[in-house]
Amino acid sequence: MYQAPIDEIAFTLKHVTGFAADLEAGLFGDLSEDLVDAIVTEAGRFTAEEIVPLARIGDQKGAVLKDGAVTTPPGWADLYRRWCEGGWNGLTGPEAFGGQGLPTLLSVAAFEMWNSGSMGFAIGPTLTVGAIEALERHATPQLQQKYLEKLVSGEWMGTMNLTEPQAGSDLNALKARAEPAGDGTYRIFGQKIFITYGEHDFADNIVHLVLARLPDAPAGTKGISLFLVPKFFVNEDGSLGDRNDVFCASIEHKLGIHASPTCTMIYGDGKFGDTPGAVGWLIGEENRGLACMFTMMNNARLAVGMQGVGIAEAATQKAIAYAAERCQGRAPGWSGEGMSPIIGHPDVQRMLLTMKAETQMARAITYCCAHALDRARIDEGEEAKAWQARADILTPMAKAFSTDVGVDVASLGVQVHGGMGFVEETGAAVFYRDARIAPIYEGTNGIQAIDLVARKLTLGGGEAIARFLAGLREDHKTVEAASGLGATARKLAAALDDLDAATAFLIEAVKSGDMATAQSGATPYLRLFSLVIGVAFNARAVAASGDEAQGVLVRFMAENLLCETGGLKDRVLNGAGSIEAAAERLLRL
Repeated sequence: MYQAPIDEIAFTLKHVTGFAADLEAGLFGDLSEDLVDAIVTEAGRFTAEEIVPLARIGDQKGAVLKDGAVTTPPGWADLYRRWCEGGWNGLTGPEAFGGQGLPTLLSVAAFEMWNSGSMGFAIGPTLTVGAIEALERHATPQLQQKYLEKLVSGEWMGTMNLTEPQAGSDLNALKARAEPAGDGTYRIFGQKIFITYGEHDFADNIVHLVLARLPDAPAGTKGISLFLVPKFFVNEDGSLGDRNDVFCASIEHKLGIHASPTCTMIYGDGKFGDTPGAVGWLIGEENRGLACMFTMMNNARLAVGMQGVGIAEAATQKAIAYAAERCQGRAPGWSGEGMSPIIGHPDVQRMLLTMKAETQMARAITYCCAHALDRARIDEGEEAKAWQARADILTPMAKAFSTDVGVDVASLGVQVHGGMGFVEETGAAVFYRDARIAPIYEGTNGIQAIDLVARKLTLGGGEAIARFLAGLREDHKTVEAASGLGATARKLAAALDDLDAATAFLIEAVKSGDMATAQSGATPYLRLFSLVIGVAFNARAVAASGDEAQGVLVRFMAENLLCETGGLKDRVLNGAGSIEAAAERLLRL
């Protein structure tokens, strides 16, 4: 049974990110460590006692579409109601609309636990939180007044509508259209696919944020606008009115996250209303919708990273519990009678420690990304810009590395269970099935890697990445002065050299316009970078806090995982030529 990893979360929150020092300095007002501890503890309790018991039925029953209405698994709608009553949906919501206005960092910690309980459940509120942020930043005061309070409370939920059958990663191909109605509204026509919680029975109303093109819009992404399209119209007194011309035509039958309805949405075919056309309201400026949507997308990328962390933690806990009970063979040094628990075998220990290490590395990266976003909001001037640049650099790694970790750790969890891991009854396989979508959506991990290399390395003319790498060197000095970390300082120094060499190479490739070379090395570079900061962030925190349990884990990270960086650097520097040659010959280009 899952139990929230309070010690690991507290260590990461307070020491890895530096949040404890921020609280002591009063940077977050009256927020105290005691309140932080209470929030984390209660989120963990809710997960273990409320979400986990319904996770299995969610996976087995799934969401069902009948006559245009989606029904979630038994007990799930009531679970969502209890979750909202606990105030969780408004944790970081604007105080002016009923939210608590707490730091993103606390939301990230809570979402880790909720995803550990059930990714299929947590993914729904994730989109609502993103919609709230998009409307808070870009919507008119009139739309904010009409929609934000109910979204913040969770009475209504939000969605993000980008993908179309012909337009997945490349939104240049987007065809959904919006026609001005002459009264300040627009009529939306088109089909959107893979819309998470596009239709469900959790909330009375669903607020869709939809990308579409105006009739005179320029081609490409510069001609995309963003619209708010509610399932039900909202009357002046706040009550719900007639049904808008939007409906769910089908839901996907997926590998995992079965309880989460992934919908095909049809806008404007005349199913509802007197005339065809889903009524929408413009968010932001015409033809600048992608900039508005990126507010929601960046929020979602960090949130998806938390799915990876949450799944990895839950899979690790289950694997450790199984390995402690399952007896096979006789482990080295076993003195008891009969077979020993497999947790005593060095190779099983290697797998379990790899799972714990990668989970903690991903946790450190995602939490530090959230902390940078929080500091960018509360600081001013150049300090705020520097924190934002740090968040920009961390975001693709928070999304990609963490979701890769979710898949890798869940796969190792199946391996630890042996043949029983391939049997659904043990509950190990569900983590692997659920985790597998996360590297795909909100920008595939390959796209995240390309973003890191093509955009983030050249931020501010290269000053941002130079400042980031200099900070890692300072982290190394702190680790070097510490004791009890084995070869960590030496391994980290070598890995930093690998990172510096790969970074310089890719910056030159981008500057020279050699994007084939840059993109060929992007994915191994993102993993190289992530491994380095995963160790550096945790090792620095151990050196400062003296946490012995985390210290032995950091030593394992450095001495067993950082050895990859040399090979990853070689792939960055020398892999492009073989990719090009092999692709031309073997892929029939």
